[in-house]
Amino acid sequence: MLRISVFFLVFVSLALSSCGQGAHVNPTGTALKDRIVAPNGYTRVAEKEGSFGAYLRVLPLKPDGYPVHFYNGQIKDKKGVYMAVVDMPIGNKDLQQCADVVMHVRAEYLYRAHKEDLIHFTFTNGFKAPYTKWMEGYRIVVKGNNVEWVKKAVPDNSFAGFTQYMDYVYTYCGSLSLSKELKKVSIKDMQPGDVFIKGGTPGHAEIVLDVAANAAGKKVFLLAQSYMPAQEMQVLQNPRNVSLSPWYEYNDGDAKITTPEWEFFPDQLMRFEDK
Repeated sequence: MLRISVFFLVFVSLALSSCGQGAHVNPTGTALKDRIVAPNGYTRVAEKEGSFGAYLRVLPLKPDGYPVHFYNGQIKDKKGVYMAVVDMPIGNKDLQQCADVVMHVRAEYLYRAHKEDLIHFTFTNGFKAPYTKWMEGYRIVVKGNNVEWVKKAVPDNSFAGFTQYMDYVYTYCGSLSLSKELKKVSIKDMQPGDVFIKGGTPGHAEIVLDVAANAAGKKVFLLAQSYMPAQEMQVLQNPRNVSLSPWYEYNDGDAKITTPEWEFFPDQLMRFEDK
């Protein structure tokens, strides 16, 4: 009887654990595409090898159940927000908030793909900050409202140097400046790597990590965010459709896309341009 009871308790424990994680989560998966399973009848959309979407699909994740941490090491103790945590360092300063982690993952993809000439951001005040200028040894000097490039170092394309450059981007860019650099796209044409963004103060940005479609062409998608204060990038739960979560869907006529900590309008979907 004892042996049967122990087995029963273990079975119940595992069943409850599985229900808590959701039907679309494989707790042993270490990359996004392995952790988050496409809904029944859906297949992930094709992505070219080396594309931004393919890069996002294999983002490494923290172990299942790992809590989101703020930049200062404290834990985000808020239920119903995220399903998984992206294994991507955010530093120990309050810099990488919503739009910042979007710029982080985009820029790091370009850096690792040796597409440094495509890494460029515009500060909120309009200052152009291409990474290629930093690579040449120029550094950004800020004096009040004036910003300029000054030659201070030898040419460098190390990851440490790239990280220093990005710290300036996180400091002087935000949802407002990023929204001006992206182009609007129809939600019906959504692709992995697109960004829901509302520029301003307050503003917010969430990135589309992945997209899947069924035989009829209907799409579902995954969203990720950081928030305030700076915190680890998190794959969001779907508060409106628990059975589909963490996947989201958009139906014609839907007024808003509701996420755990923000609501977007369908026309707030935008895309990075490779130029």
